[in-house]
Amino acid sequence: MRKVIGIGETVLDIIFRGNQPVSAVPGGSTFNSLISLGRSRVSSCFISETGADRVGQQIVDFLDENGVDSSQVMRCEGVKSPLSLAFLDAQNNADYVFYKDHEHDRLQFSLPSIGPDDVVLFGSFYALNPVIRQQVGHFLHEARQSGAILYYDVNFRASHRHERRQIDEALRENLSLAHIVRGSDEDFNILYGLSSAEDVFRGQISPFCSNLIYTRGDRPVQVFGRGNVRLEHAFEPIQAVSTIGAGDNFNAGFIFQLLRSGITRSQIEQGLDADQWVECLQTAAAFSRECCLSMDNYVSVDFGKRMAGKASE
Repeated sequence: MRKVIGIGETVLDIIFRGNQPVSAVPGGSTFNSLISLGRSRVSSCFISETGADRVGQQIVDFLDENGVDSSQVMRCEGVKSPLSLAFLDAQNNADYVFYKDHEHDRLQFSLPSIGPDDVVLFGSFYALNPVIRQQVGHFLHEARQSGAILYYDVNFRASHRHERRQIDEALRENLSLAHIVRGSDEDFNILYGLSSAEDVFRGQISPFCSNLIYTRGDRPVQVFGRGNVRLEHAFEPIQAVSTIGAGDNFNAGFIFQLLRSGITRSQIEQGLDADQWVECLQTAAAFSRECCLSMDNYVSVDFGKRMAGKASE
């Protein structure tokens, strides 16, 4: 059975509306994706670290409860689990404040079994952090050599803008290892000062990776694929309760459809056709939409069960 292996940070997301906390849920970009995949009955494993404290235990328990293998989540003695404060505006978009000391990051794990056509999900500053880059880079190279599909969610926040030069080599390496790169207009504007998807792909992504998914909030997503595939796909507008986790669940839905459709690494390397891209984008949008209709960072348990049922048909 194919599986998804994610590597990334864990946080406790405390969500505010009108300067008052309204929710607190386990989170983290890759974490959110894997919870949704676990709820959809996709075999999943998470590699990360957290504090050996009450919040850390809550995070590990939550992974286990949702069918995600937590055996590679390191519990760090003397380290407080990180927090994220998310402030929702009138349109329910979030502005974040993070409380984490990256200088004390540490990462130790046993390399999980990686099979051909398994999917490895990585991204955010976690995949660039110089303190743990050696471990992360080694894992990504091993995954690539094992025949896995590498899906890279850039997800670069403005709070790390001052570290842009420091992470340039790791960024290029990530792009060169990835089979699919997903990033937002905001990510690429912060990284490269570019606001055109065409400019981003031609100048920054295509020298390293042939497949780019360029998202723009509620505007149509743009895809640049191997074989000169170019498409723009619009989605049904919704009234979001919260946009936290929207991109993470887009990733989960896209990966879910890759597996459901039996798309292999070889097919991606040869080039997906427009119909395959659209099918994956539609499922990505369905996962993202479901997340945005609640205060959670992931799809609901019932939604996951429905998707799992469709996948088994």
